[in-house]
Amino acid sequence: MATLQYQGTGRRKKAIARVRLVAGSGKFTINDRDLSEYFDKKTLEMIVQQPFEVTDTVGKYDLIARVHGGGSTGQAGALRMGIARALVKADESLRPALKRAGFLTRDPRMKERHKYGLKKARKAPQFSKR
Repeated sequence: MATLQYQGTGRRKKAIARVRLVAGSGKFTINDRDLSEYFDKKTLEMIVQQPFEVTDTVGKYDLIARVHGGGSTGQAGALRMGIARALVKADESLRPALKRAGFLTRDPRMKERHKYGLKKARKAPQFSKR
């Protein structure tokens, strides 16, 4: 008999996280590495763990995730969203708490495109009168 798995996909900036939750002891595996090994900053680890803390499900699920694209902060945000979506699939009664915390809402902020004639999206070359 196969164990129950709950899947969720999270996105933030250019990062995409595919998350699987399996009933277990609270072990985190991200891209075949441990949570503390994958994220070097404690703040990023906290971001990933927030959905479990809000819903009082710390230690109830093992996390297996594949993350690609973006930087470390974007990946942590994508993981948080993926975990929240998977938790809602596991237990629909957790939805209001996760929604109130804002974990089910996709953060629409993206990097602004580079414009020609400028150095970056908005930075212009130094003005010279003569």
